[in-house]
This record gives sequence, C-alpha cells and structure tokens, in this order.
Amino acid sequence: MKPAWILIADSSRARIFTAENSASELVEIENLNHSESRLEEQVLTEDLPGRSKGPQEMGGHLLKTEVSPKEQENQSFAKRVTHHLCHELNLNKFENLFVIASPSFLGELRRSCSGQLKKHIAFSLNKNVVTKTPEQIRSYLPISLMA
Repeated sequence: MKPAWILIADSSRARIFTAENSASELVEIENLNHSESRLEEQVLTEDLPGRSKGPQEMGGHLLKTEVSPKEQENQSFAKRVTHHLCHELNLNKFENLFVIASPSFLGELRRSCSGQLKKHIAFSLNKNVVTKTPEQIRSYLPISLMA
C-alpha cells in the first residue's frame, strides 16, 4: 500500500509529510516556500497601475484590479502547490492526501485542485499548524491515516 501524504500549509509555506500507517511517525519530505506572500501590500503594489488621466487631463480614476496583490500571491502559491501534488500523484507517490491549512488558504487550495486530486483528499481541516512539530500535527489528524 502506498503511504499517505499530509499537506500542512498557509499562504507562504507548504510542508509535505508522509506516513506509512496510522502508527508510524510523520516524516517531512518536502518544504515549499513562497516569500512573496509575506511582503507588505504596499511593496506588492508598487508596480501596479495607479491613476489614469482623462482626455482633458482632468480628474482621473483609480484603475482597479479584480483581486488584491496579496490575494493574487495566495492564488499563485495555491496553484503551485496543487500542481506539484498532481504531478506527484501521477507518479503514484501517494494514495490518500490529508490537508490541514489556514482557513483562507484552504479555500484557495480547494479552488486550485483538479478533479483527480480532489478524489484523493481523505481529510481536510482549516487550521494553521504550519509551524507545529510533527508530533503536534499528528494530533490534528484522524486516528487512521490509511482508511
């Protein structure tokens, strides 16, 4: 039987663990970072469109984007994480995926997941535990990782 994989994530970091069974320890196998999500909104918006002048150089209006730069970074990282997981799933590295992510990032992950990957998600929890130890993370997982 293939090991279960456990994804622990927030908008700036994703940790991937594996466990052979419900009694085995969690072993961290990957750590993905996205430092852009830690940047201040002002830094992210420095190169964005600003004010636009009308034809007579009067007034102007603020050019808006549909999502904030911070949200865009969150979406970008969620896509990167889910694409990576899809690739690993296609290589038959895991069967079941357990996901624990900060509430807002869990939503982004769900929106970014392919149908194929969604079929392998056995458990998800909206909790930010990315800085916890493997022993602490284990306490948030269901008793049986292989069910």
